Amino acid sequence: KRWCGETILGHSLLHKLGRTTEKYVVVIRLGLISDLLNMYFGFCLKGLVLGVFEKEGDESSLHLTEAATRFDQSLSGKLSELLKISGPALKKGKSRVFYGIHKDFPCVAAVGLGKSNASVCGAENCDTSKENIREAVSAGCRLLQDLEVKHVEVDACGDAQSAAEGAILGLFQYDQLKAKKKNKVITQLYESTDIPRWEKGVLYAEGQNLARLLMEAPANHLTPTIFANTIEEKVASHGETVTVKKRSLAWIEEQKMGAFLSVSRGSEEPPVFLELHYRGAPDSSQAPLVLVGKGITFDSGGISLKPSPSMDAMRADMGGAATVCASVVTAAALKLPINIIGLAPLCENMPSGKATKPGDVVTAKNGKTIQVDNTDAEGRLILADALCYGHTFNPRAIVDVATLTGAVDVALGSAACGVFTNSDWLWEQLHKAGIVTGDRVWRMPLFQHYTRQVTDSQLADLNNIGKYSRSGGACTAAAFLREFVTAPHWAHLDIAGVMSNKDEVPYLRKGMSGRPTRTLVEFAAGLAHKD
Repeated sequence: KRWCGETILGHSLLHKLGRTTEKYVVVIRLGLISDLLNMYFGFCLKGLVLGVFEKEGDESSLHLTEAATRFDQSLSGKLSELLKISGPALKKGKSRVFYGIHKDFPCVAAVGLGKSNASVCGAENCDTSKENIREAVSAGCRLLQDLEVKHVEVDACGDAQSAAEGAILGLFQYDQLKAKKKNKVITQLYESTDIPRWEKGVLYAEGQNLARLLMEAPANHLTPTIFANTIEEKVASHGETVTVKKRSLAWIEEQKMGAFLSVSRGSEEPPVFLELHYRGAPDSSQAPLVLVGKGITFDSGGISLKPSPSMDAMRADMGGAATVCASVVTAAALKLPINIIGLAPLCENMPSGKATKPGDVVTAKNGKTIQVDNTDAEGRLILADALCYGHTFNPRAIVDVATLTGAVDVALGSAACGVFTNSDWLWEQLHKAGIVTGDRVWRMPLFQHYTRQVTDSQLADLNNIGKYSRSGGACTAAAFLREFVTAPHWAHLDIAGVMSNKDEVPYLRKGMSGRPTRTLVEFAAGLAHKD
């Protein structure tokens, strides 16, 4: 087929060249067949991702982003023409690659951004414009990654931070233990002066990717000790503002953290209580934000053993600790003007002759006794002691994060993490952060109705499961934690439903999600800039 002196080569030729290119159209100048061959054999050149909005109403011309418009004009409208003849209009999140149309960028990926008037949607509780950019940019970057392009420049698409997040999050894949690695891609902002916003987005995304890295790692490669050492290495470059304290078994015993110890005792791996102290506020005496993360590096269920299917996913039961620690690392990288203390009780929950047995009674740090009727409800036990300890820092707010209950997954799925809080002010801050990041939160009830179900215990002050077993499981777990809270601003984030990603979040590959790291960082940034 011929058009304006160009040759369009479809999937049949490229199939012979060893590439499957259904849905792609390849455009090259006549007489430059050799360029195409060079492109496919030993090709490690630059690629470009450009944004295209959906047409609105009777709009006849394509609606390109500012950067895409300038690029198109430099080619005398060639990009627009190719978009028109190469298939239907690009829908949101879809992409199309053109080859050989620009001497500096052998591969150009056009990506669909959806409607140009997208904004904060009350019904969706998120900024759909930002989400559309993340989704589109990630699709374009992955497409070029699959073509083994090594260097990709990215159109800001109107929001450089969201574009950076889409690129960095979309390209991440856990392949640390594989011989064959995914093609590594270097990304940078294309033709924009908004470098600070791009760099901010890179740091937000790298923070979430750190949490993904930790959550995905097999339990034998990430014991409590290795977890603590890994985080210590990650903050080493921020030594002036971050102090790491790796508390030993002896210290935990001195603190009389009987609930935490009751969980760790079944494992051969020693527990670690990890503390991160970030001092970013100009006033060193400013009350800190305390973040507490559940750090069960492997959860077998203990004596109340879990079923074998999918037990391997319980390597990520330290998702709370991973997101909290990644958030502190990111806050330090961003130099946020706020003081943050991250606390992570780290241990394994394993069955053995020394393990806690159903019906045992243990004593928490605040002196309350707990009847442990289900050893697989262990997260709330280690959090109980960590929350008590967190209060010793006189925090301005305390937020715990945990893959705590399957019940929250039943209630909310992967759309949002459940938030239980005693503070309307704190809820508003978290909610606003979730709208910006697209990693949403949803408020859940913290009624006395649920408290009565955990305080009605036969042998102790509290029972670690609700008296009606599965009914309202996420709510009774939160009510249990509330028994260890005296601070006026406390929130519990149950992230079990967002622990992993199948295909629900388009800009995250299948695997552990690292959610809600960016929301925690945005929340901390919001508090920092209120002062």
